[in-house]
Amino acid sequence: MTRFIPLILFTVGTNFLSQIMLKKGMTSIERFDMAPAAVLGSLVSVIFNPWVFFGLVMMVVSMGSHLVVLSRVDISFAYPFLGLSFVLITVYGHLVLGESVNTWRIAGVAFICLGVALVARSG
Repeated sequence: MTRFIPLILFTVGTNFLSQIMLKKGMTSIERFDMAPAAVLGSLVSVIFNPWVFFGLVMMVVSMGSHLVVLSRVDISFAYPFLGLSFVLITVYGHLVLGESVNTWRIAGVAFICLGVALVARSG
């Protein structure tokens, strides 16, 4: 199973990139208004935003590679690796977006890393 780790990490990477692109797209448009009169305008802004579009494309690529992984690897081995995308997103949020990362988040990320390391050793 460990020979599929590069493909699993590709899935993690594309998942991470899709979330970053979606975040960039959604923060670059005007405020998403859920009032009935404004929903259509908000949806048009979202649909035609290139960051959102390519984020969704990247999400499809990620899902496709995840399906390939699931066809070859035990789900109990492959799925925990997806937790690494949480780690990458937290680090990106802190370093690039300037988001606050407190002790609890750091501890959570450390536990995710520990869990993924244990799962990787089991394969």
